Amino acid sequence: MPDDMQTYRVVVSPRAARMLVSHAAFLAGVSRDAAERLVREFRASAESLSRMPNRCPWFIGEFVPRNQYRYLIFEKRYLMIYQVIDSTVYIEYVVDCRQDYGWLIR
Repeated sequence: MPDDMQTYRVVVSPRAARMLVSHAAFLAGVSRDAAERLVREFRASAESLSRMPNRCPWFIGEFVPRNQYRYLIFEKRYLMIYQVIDSTVYIEYVVDCRQDYGWLIR
């Protein structure tokens, strides 16, 4: 099957799910609509990875293994960090770009 026709399975790690819930809970304190939009956009972005996960750039950091993780920006300021192994996409982290996520790349 040609690569552009392949369908990938998408798996959200428990850590990524907790991170998303944490971000949505914080947003819900400010705006329920914003929290719902965040979750909706996460789902749509994750679903889009089932079709073309390799379209996104590599996630680069000093201590990040080279060419292992990719990232997708969704809902303007959130990073979905994932890796593709065979025909499965593993979403590992959901990060708010406004916060310090240097811990992730050290």
